[in-house]
Amino acid sequence: MSQPLSHKLSLQSLSLLSMGALGGLLVGTQFVPTNAVSTPQSIAQIPSAPVTGSGDNFIAAVADKTGAAVVRIDSSRTVRRSPQSNGRMVRGSGSGFITQADGLILTNAHVVDGATSVTVTLKDGREFTGKVLGKDTLTDVAVVKIQATNLPIAPIGNSDQIKPGEWAIAIGNPLGLDNTVTAGIISGTGRSSGIVGAPDKRVSFIQTDAAINPGNSGGPLLNQKGQVIGMNTAIIGGAQGLGFAIPINRAQQVANQLIASGKVDHPYIGVQMTNLTAATKEALNQDAELGTTVKANQGVVVVGIARSSPAASAGLKAGDVIQSVNGRSVKTADDVQQVIEASKIGASLPIQVDRNGQPLTISVSPGEFPTQAQS
Repeated sequence: MSQPLSHKLSLQSLSLLSMGALGGLLVGTQFVPTNAVSTPQSIAQIPSAPVTGSGDNFIAAVADKTGAAVVRIDSSRTVRRSPQSNGRMVRGSGSGFITQADGLILTNAHVVDGATSVTVTLKDGREFTGKVLGKDTLTDVAVVKIQATNLPIAPIGNSDQIKPGEWAIAIGNPLGLDNTVTAGIISGTGRSSGIVGAPDKRVSFIQTDAAINPGNSGGPLLNQKGQVIGMNTAIIGGAQGLGFAIPINRAQQVANQLIASGKVDHPYIGVQMTNLTAATKEALNQDAELGTTVKANQGVVVVGIARSSPAASAGLKAGDVIQSVNGRSVKTADDVQQVIEASKIGASLPIQVDRNGQPLTISVSPGEFPTQAQS
């Protein structure tokens, strides 16, 4: 976990893009997955030729090619004020896209979170009952299955190859307006979860100015070839042109684990950290409770250790300045988080730190992210 030491993020009104009861602030919730399918499937990379047709309007051509694979997902859940109450039914709506012709659909976890029923509506009006194969709140990715065949699919691109300034096309169901198409550009890549106001998410987001609104959650962000490069997820309230999408490569990685086992393993060491700047260094060195002096000028400083965590067991301390993790030099808290996320639970993870001006290597064995931390 990482967050600034002495100030709150200014982007506090990051909102999910589903409608109704499943909207609200971007927060993680605990999830107990439904049963996964008995035969694991995978979300395969599907090559795609450049879109042609529809005259010179490539946006219209992309909509023609991929729009039929975008679905509306309506969900309902029962909310009880107390265990003894009967509860009331609340509904939400979002989007998703078909990745396999036999009815495999990707969407956001918050679109189906807590749902007792899920209905999937295709562009041609057909409705199906959806089954949630699994969802992961830390990345906000979910997989839904419907019983159907020969469905249109959305071709998958490579989000690692996108660059700011490239075209971005969003298709979804904002405010109940099904199969709405908007266009803009990729405004930025690698936006850390902390920077965009969602420090509980383990995702580096794509930023776009393509218009996305409540109801777009889970819908695809496409390149000019009509390939999915991201999953539209969140906007910042009160701002214009600030939308965020989960890179499709990350979404695929998570989806494949959900399909195989219904859950996703997230390595965890249990540190609170922030980027080391002149200002944070000065603040830390004036903190009598810290009990140490930060002498390093760059790196990622540990400002807190969770009790009984792998970091605590290994001997990491508040005030340690992380220089590298598993041999990879790190400059930001997001760098550290990425290396930890790519590690294996139980494996030895060497972390080089500067402690009171002295270099020190500490081996930490990541544990599984505690489920209570997701609630």
